[in-house]
Amino acid sequence: MSETVRHVEQVVDATARIDVTETFQEWRDLLSGLKSRIAERFELTRDPSTEALEDYGDAATGPSGSLAAYTGPEIDWLVHSWIGDPHTGFVNLHLTAWLGPQIQVPHLGVALLLWPQGWFYVDAVPRGDLVGDGDYFDSYYADNDAPWLAFKEEHPDFTWFTSRTGFIRSSLSPTAYCYSFPPNQANRETVAEILTARVEQWLGWVDAATPVPVDERARLAERDLAIRRNIAERDPANVMGERMFGADLTQRLVRGLWGGDRVLPRPVG
Repeated sequence: MSETVRHVEQVVDATARIDVTETFQEWRDLLSGLKSRIAERFELTRDPSTEALEDYGDAATGPSGSLAAYTGPEIDWLVHSWIGDPHTGFVNLHLTAWLGPQIQVPHLGVALLLWPQGWFYVDAVPRGDLVGDGDYFDSYYADNDAPWLAFKEEHPDFTWFTSRTGFIRSSLSPTAYCYSFPPNQANRETVAEILTARVEQWLGWVDAATPVPVDERARLAERDLAIRRNIAERDPANVMGERMFGADLTQRLVRGLWGGDRVLPRPVG
């Protein structure tokens, strides 16, 4: 198995453009279904700051996208979004759920990308010290270790993607999936199975979680926000947004990803 170490824009520039609308629609449906599954468990309210981003650009003539963010008593910030131009082979889709500070369950991160090759990411974003707190590692990462190793051995079509940005590499947990792959039907089905299983596992963690002591919640909420903002602002793929929509709209979209313009209050527990 080889390893991908190029920036997203380098891969895009080096690849012939093709129409990926069919796969894009399939993946929109997949993430919409996973978002609906999460909405069954949590009370979610659309934050007014993202209403104007429901549809931007012009899908009929070029790049376009959608960004919706939600919050609630147990959810700090949930983002359901996509950006790109499927007619020319580039589209990036996200579903991220950042929990409130009442529990310390990892956040959920999911992303799908066509450039026009496929790429996917899913991770349990840590909210504790995985080396200093062995119990936290055992609670949320130990059980995923064997399946993670097995996947690398059993799916040679999937190529590990290594970000050229050290900060982004450091944001991945030891059991993150971050792969590029040929987006044929069998591989797309594999990705759908993994994402569905990880979402169900995450929901199970939420239901089984013990509360965080009240006097520790403000610190946890501050840490969560710093991580979310840093990941959104330092994402090397932001350059693709600037190419398509310019710096001003891209910065507004980045703020939408971390809640920089949010109107509704954060959950405090």
